[in-house]
Amino acid sequence: MKTRAPRNRTLTCHDEERDLLQSRLLHLNAPASLSLLENRTVNQDFFSAVQYLPTGFVDLLILDPPYNLSKDYNGQRFMEKGGDEYATWFRNVICLIMPTLLPNASVYVCSDWKTSILIAPILQELFHIQNRITWEREKGRGAKSNWKNNTEDIWFCTRTKDYVFNVDAVKLKRKVIAPYRDSEGAPKDWQEEDDGNFRLTFPSNIWSDITIPFWSMPENTDHPTQKPEKLIAKLVLASSTPGAMVLDPFQGSGTTAVVCKKLGRRFVGIEQDTEYCCWAEKRLQLAESDQSIQGYSDGVFWERNSLNDQKPEKKPPTGKKTLSLFDE
Repeated sequence: MKTRAPRNRTLTCHDEERDLLQSRLLHLNAPASLSLLENRTVNQDFFSAVQYLPTGFVDLLILDPPYNLSKDYNGQRFMEKGGDEYATWFRNVICLIMPTLLPNASVYVCSDWKTSILIAPILQELFHIQNRITWEREKGRGAKSNWKNNTEDIWFCTRTKDYVFNVDAVKLKRKVIAPYRDSEGAPKDWQEEDDGNFRLTFPSNIWSDITIPFWSMPENTDHPTQKPEKLIAKLVLASSTPGAMVLDPFQGSGTTAVVCKKLGRRFVGIEQDTEYCCWAEKRLQLAESDQSIQGYSDGVFWERNSLNDQKPEKKPPTGKKTLSLFDE
């Protein structure tokens, strides 16, 4: 086990924990009922597990497959493929999942820009593409001979033109720098609060308010491509209703499952790596007593690195404002 700094909050599992958490995992070798799968993690290769899933039970699919990059996932390597080969692999994934989707299901597919080129034609063929979200993934050391790649894509697709989208659930709260007032001096499209002036804005397809999990955040794990809870929360709130069923067939360290638990959705997660599954189960256990999602509070999403300034807090006796490493 790695030696970590005292303030490092990266989630890990000790041997005794791992033994207990593994006992909660499913492995499918026959058609599974929805009652068996609900709110469970399937510790199995996707291509082995998907054949045993029920048909027509998924309201929302969050698909975060390996991008077309060579990447080590805890000793299991996914190797970069030729473009046609990856497209064939991805099409196979989609076709195997398709029977699990309800007619009005929504689908979000994560990718990087190179992978997007390969999967977009397949998504366009099989779904209605509603939008492409681009989010800022501000991490990495940069590139000497190219522009630093610090964005990723999320393709928003639906099976039909009849789908759920709860726009009021995913508005972003921004601080108003130059507030306008009407002829009578009342706030125009913003509101005055004790700690500042704010406006709730409609969500766009450019997200610059996401913080990648890092060592001081309790949601952080050692998974190399972990998605932030805040990011997944936007997808879940926008495209599902309470009690809806969410499927994540490449679950990783369990972010989708944890967010679903915190937001009152049901879930099924599939992940082949046992260590990642144990992290997911531990995070689910912790979510029973901590429902918070960093960057989301009071029913709205807050601008990145601004929540601490925007929300009132008690001042220490010195009168100086404390800044938390764990606030956005």
